[in-house]
Amino acid sequence: MFQEDHKRAILAVVLSGFVLFGWQYYFAPSTNGKLTEKVPSTTQASTAAPAQSILPTSGQGQSASSIAPSAPVEIVSATATLKNANASYVFNNDLSLTAATNGNELIKFSDFAGSSTPFNFEIYVNNKYEKVKLNLDHQSETEVQFSNQVIGLKVKASLLENGKINFLVNSSAPLKYRIHFQSSEKKLENGQIRHFSFFAKDTKVIEVGKNDDGEGLFKWVGIDFDYHILALVFAEKVVAKYTTTKDGSFFIEATNNVNELKFDLVFTKKNYDHLISLGDQLHLSVDFGIFSILAVPMLRGIQMLYDYIPNYGFAIIVITLLIRLVTFPLQFKSFKSMKKMQEIQPELQKLKEKHKDDSMAMQKETMELFKRAGANPLSGCLPLLLQMPFFFAIYKVISNSVELVGAPFFGWIKDLSVHDPFYVLPVLMAASMFLQQKITPQSTMDPMQQKIMLAMPLIFGFIMKDLPAGLVLYIFVSTAFGIVQQYFVYKVLD
Repeated sequence: MFQEDHKRAILAVVLSGFVLFGWQYYFAPSTNGKLTEKVPSTTQASTAAPAQSILPTSGQGQSASSIAPSAPVEIVSATATLKNANASYVFNNDLSLTAATNGNELIKFSDFAGSSTPFNFEIYVNNKYEKVKLNLDHQSETEVQFSNQVIGLKVKASLLENGKINFLVNSSAPLKYRIHFQSSEKKLENGQIRHFSFFAKDTKVIEVGKNDDGEGLFKWVGIDFDYHILALVFAEKVVAKYTTTKDGSFFIEATNNVNELKFDLVFTKKNYDHLISLGDQLHLSVDFGIFSILAVPMLRGIQMLYDYIPNYGFAIIVITLLIRLVTFPLQFKSFKSMKKMQEIQPELQKLKEKHKDDSMAMQKETMELFKRAGANPLSGCLPLLLQMPFFFAIYKVISNSVELVGAPFFGWIKDLSVHDPFYVLPVLMAASMFLQQKITPQSTMDPMQQKIMLAMPLIFGFIMKDLPAGLVLYIFVSTAFGIVQQYFVYKVLD
């Protein structure tokens, strides 16, 4: 270990000599008072910022060494703007992002970001990560080029038609980079929480202001808030470590030093189809969870219905009725079993009186009675269990789909993505659930359990009052139509 360190020390001294010699030869003042290489006038600054000189790394995965040059190189602070018909971005010449627009956004970038510089690009210099100022060498409306001759770094950024910025970063020596997203905590009335998200094996979200860390093979990372996302997308998956802190920082640190790095940066509304068109699995930022197998077809169905019925509220109602019809065969069996439970009520009461002092005997004869009658005491739970996957799927669709943002239903409901301002739908939902409880046989429950079950609609209504109106509309219509189905089955079986 000592010999290896000794060799590295000698190599560092030799390389330092080359750097210092090269600096004196190309940049130091000559005897006639002129520079051997003139610094362009666009890079002269009123406030000096020393540039960093980075030596090549001696091994992959190790941090690059760094020294300060013998004389400072002044780089003026500058901004670069990229814009086309679909998007615009404003950068400082240290590659920090200060502003962005997209033709499809619904909110201002400043309201979305929660920071004046939500995206930052950092390089390992002077034994730490920091933002490094670059010369602004060339700029057009859709392309900008930066460089720093001291560290041998060149950056080219090109704005594409789809609103992405394509970055190509090259360095003469392998450098270590870190992506730094900065934001602040915020939660909206509609339940939207500002968070960081990334895709490795799957999509993960971390609320801004929470401490977390880990590592993985990353495809994209970014800030996600209020149906919009600012995402950095790597050209190839990158092995990296991530850290989030309480001050709202999210660091992605690549584990290997590289000479070249390619990535895209995009700010966009999270329209599912638009994200699919952008590629790179960005559509997975619309997190439908484990019920995506149901949620995606439901979203497609709502979109298709909207083409014929230009009202997302009515589209939700139609989808709800279709789900009820599709699951009706199983619900019919459940309702049939519940009907039989009603019919054997007198016999159950007799068994309770007969074996009131012998619970084992009562349980045995009760089960035999259920078997003879073809009744199932758990049948009342089946319709609810059948609805749970669809409930969670529609909840994910309504909570994550930007299509419902600002979408009115009728009257007082101006936005299906936020709660009913007058709580009419939660009251109707609770009332319908209470009625369903009343007509559902509960013969195996003691009086206390029955009272608790009757109170559940009130509790559920209170919980749902602040959730999106579109979700409450779904539950209300589903429950009301379920009562109609139950009444119809009972009439047929009479």
